[in-house]
Amino acid sequence: MLNIGCHLSISNGFEAIGKQALEIGANTFQFFTRNPRGGSARKIEQSDVNALKHLMSENGFSQILAHAPYTMNLCSAKVETREFALNTLKDDLLRMEYLPGNLYNFHPGSHTEQGVEKGIEQIVSALNEAMFPDMNTTVLLETMAGKGSEVGSKFEELSGIIDKVEYNDKIGVCLDTCHVFDAGYDIVNHLDEELDEFDKIIGIDRLKAVHLNDSMNYLGCHKDRHQKIGEGAIGLEAFKRIINHPKLSNLPFFLETPNDIDGYAYEIKLLKSIVD
Repeated sequence: MLNIGCHLSISNGFEAIGKQALEIGANTFQFFTRNPRGGSARKIEQSDVNALKHLMSENGFSQILAHAPYTMNLCSAKVETREFALNTLKDDLLRMEYLPGNLYNFHPGSHTEQGVEKGIEQIVSALNEAMFPDMNTTVLLETMAGKGSEVGSKFEELSGIIDKVEYNDKIGVCLDTCHVFDAGYDIVNHLDEELDEFDKIIGIDRLKAVHLNDSMNYLGCHKDRHQKIGEGAIGLEAFKRIINHPKLSNLPFFLETPNDIDGYAYEIKLLKSIVD
């Protein structure tokens, strides 16, 4: 069975987002923990969370994924930006305990001319301060396209973070198809080889989720411009290989394509139709 969903707004609550996922044929979903540009998070109502848990159990949902705000830069050169990011991370991980056993994804950040090594050091320091021994969430580093001073466009950079995280069993990777393609990993013509490379450097067991996005740009462009499934440089045939690949097929897939809700429903139906 394909575990497929998309990015949905949590503005109307957890139960509402679960119902919306079902309406478009999804059995998982991704949501922002708070405004994607930062700010405070909405109050969590236990009854609302319980209703979502029941809905997920009754409908065979896979793990869901919470996404940190884009403004959460743990390796900025600005101290105040790092402090804001750390406080956000701490708060988000505590709030995720309302939904135990799920996933929390974030962009590693931009080192803002400090250098990759310094950026990795700061990210590791923040994770080691925010994560805690009995947490029930797996924290995911997202693969990045490599624009500007982004950390995480190379598998080696992600491995450099993971290896130094204290609670190592609670850290993994979310592979974004647009990002890795734009970073130079040829998942169109050499998917097996790129997954073998991931396994060699990071470990395939660390791969916990996939963002399914086509790319508006060419291989290795370092641009990060998402496109609708089958309408970009990656193409539908490559996505068929991705969702059916034995190393990926059991993972939850999340669409972040430039779509409205009807567009997501169409893409979910399309992807289900090409499952072997």
